[in-house]
Amino acid sequence: MPRVTRGFKARRRRNKVLKLAKGFRGGRSRLYKSATEAVDRALVYAYRDRRTKKREFRALWIARINAGARMNDISYSRLMGGLRKAGVELDRKVLSNLAILDAPAFTRVSQLAKQANS
Repeated sequence: MPRVTRGFKARRRRNKVLKLAKGFRGGRSRLYKSATEAVDRALVYAYRDRRTKKREFRALWIARINAGARMNDISYSRLMGGLRKAGVELDRKVLSNLAILDAPAFTRVSQLAKQANS
């Protein structure tokens, strides 16, 4: 009597894992056991880093806004507080793009914040 290989369902499950492991190096893309470990770890990193990415981008935007603000003689916290008082509803992503790509517009925005603070 031949051994039982669990057939269709098991093959489908194994192929799903191997498909996710495509592009991994060596046996990690070809051997089911190694591939399972690598894919599990990769999925954990992917889940974690989808959240980390949000934090990192926010920190980057804040650094850029702060650099632009200091070029206009105002600190980041005073800039953001002034914009809130002035009723300017630009988020950090937009403000950071302004600071990089359109310095004159960012200068006008920072002047609004200065006026609202004084």
